[in-house]
Amino acid sequence: MRILIDMDGVLCNLMDKWLRRYNEDYGDALSTEQITSWGPHRFAKAGRRIYKYLSLPGFFRDLVPLPGAVENMRRLLAAGFDVLIVTAARRGHQDKRDWVSEHLPFFNTDNMIFAHRKELIRGDILFDDAPHHLERFAQYGGEPIAMAYPYNAHVPYRRVASWDDFTEYVLRRADRPARA
Repeated sequence: MRILIDMDGVLCNLMDKWLRRYNEDYGDALSTEQITSWGPHRFAKAGRRIYKYLSLPGFFRDLVPLPGAVENMRRLLAAGFDVLIVTAARRGHQDKRDWVSEHLPFFNTDNMIFAHRKELIRGDILFDDAPHHLERFAQYGGEPIAMAYPYNAHVPYRRVASWDDFTEYVLRRADRPARA
């Protein structure tokens, strides 16, 4: 079974750093909980200027792994799954490769794909947070699973609150032992 894993918002915590920097610079108090649909610019006082941070050199390099991400990536690989990291970022490619090398040293960075059209990558499961990626992946016959956030609460697909929940589901679906 091939599993496609998103980076920002799934492997690593993008929102905390992004919103902290934005709020400091613009005097806003925007939180993840307030972003109830895709596109934080709709909720930010500064509008589309919120995206400027994503273009800053080194921005992605020091993001914090989400709880359980490292351990569960190790579990999925140990259980024999074909795991690819698929990220849609248009910038920060080297920062992201460096992040994976540091936090997931057991993961081969040759198995990272930078693509906005994730649905075109053959896989059985896509673990992502972006509603549009989940929807397109489902349209192409894959099983989308959302890391639960307020902005994807409306998706009609399985949503999980944690990496442990995701991994346990995948192991059950594949009929593999729960503790690999």
